Amino acid sequence: MKDIKKIVLTGGPCAGKTTALVKVIEHFSSRGYKVFTIPEVPTIFLQAGMDYLTKNQDWFYEGEKSTLEIQLAFEDDFTRMAQTINGPVVIICDRGALDISAYLPTEMWEKITGLCNVTTQQLRDRYDAVLHLVSAADGAEQYYNTTSNEVRTEGIEKARLLDRKVIQAWTGHPHLRVINNHDNFDTKINRVLKEISAVLGLPQPITEERKYIVRVTSNDIPNVIESDIFQTYLVADPDYEVRLRRRRWKGGKTVNVHTTKKRVGTNREIETERQVSNALYESLLAQADPYRHPIHKQRRSFIWKGQYFELDTYHDQLKGLIILETKGITDAEDVNFPPFIQVVKDITGNKSYYNYNLALRK
Repeated sequence: MKDIKKIVLTGGPCAGKTTALVKVIEHFSSRGYKVFTIPEVPTIFLQAGMDYLTKNQDWFYEGEKSTLEIQLAFEDDFTRMAQTINGPVVIICDRGALDISAYLPTEMWEKITGLCNVTTQQLRDRYDAVLHLVSAADGAEQYYNTTSNEVRTEGIEKARLLDRKVIQAWTGHPHLRVINNHDNFDTKINRVLKEISAVLGLPQPITEERKYIVRVTSNDIPNVIESDIFQTYLVADPDYEVRLRRRRWKGGKTVNVHTTKKRVGTNREIETERQVSNALYESLLAQADPYRHPIHKQRRSFIWKGQYFELDTYHDQLKGLIILETKGITDAEDVNFPPFIQVVKDITGNKSYYNYNLALRK
């Protein structure tokens, strides 16, 4: 069967998805890809007369159930069409199935998925990657407006809340990427194009995210998502880096990912990721690099003033080390450090602090 990548483009209100979709189609079509786009089903329903704010709970329930059914039908139909295409194909979904859960009470979501004979995990696994564009309501308030979509009515506070709920809905996907706001919107679009290119296995320039050794002055981090990460580096050929990672979120959600990075030339690499079963994960551990320790760290992910951060607290042989890493902040932009973070040292580009090197046995 043809390998067809299916990617979700999601985010809170006024995140720039509409513009990003146009750019994605233009960019990858010009590179020989057939690009299918799955339309945003709730927008179609709203334009057809659906009222998602209705107090009529029976109508609301039927509308949300139909929204999921049509979403899945669209995706399945276009996947079958994609199988008939000669040449490379990518499917871009303007929101995915789990977006629906962000707008529903848990009990109603479970009832709907039960009737549709699917689980939340199965819906999450339908997609190869999820790109979440942060709403302009968080960190780019001057650009937030509701005029670009005639069915959008959210105020800034509600937009921020929805943005966080959507991220929470997709938490647990092995290739969830959060795309920051920037002063220059083209920077945000270019990050989307870069992330999709990586999923498609196209060589990418090696970029350095900003990294800092820090102290945490308060553990009261707003809207934080916490997880435990266990990663093991496997024996690999020169120019390859192979990592096996198990990530476990609060509540028991666990994902295993096998990642291979291949250096191409002096400053480009190809990165491939695949989710693996628990049985395969345990089997692959036998290939662990004997010269490297496993790494155990707690990760706290959060958005602060429109910028996405990952705060890693290391355990075992690296106990006491805390590293803050930014995601997608350009060299021309300032980092909006939260008040609960105290920077000790800037380690951006310092190879000694790459996880691959931190794992070395001494």
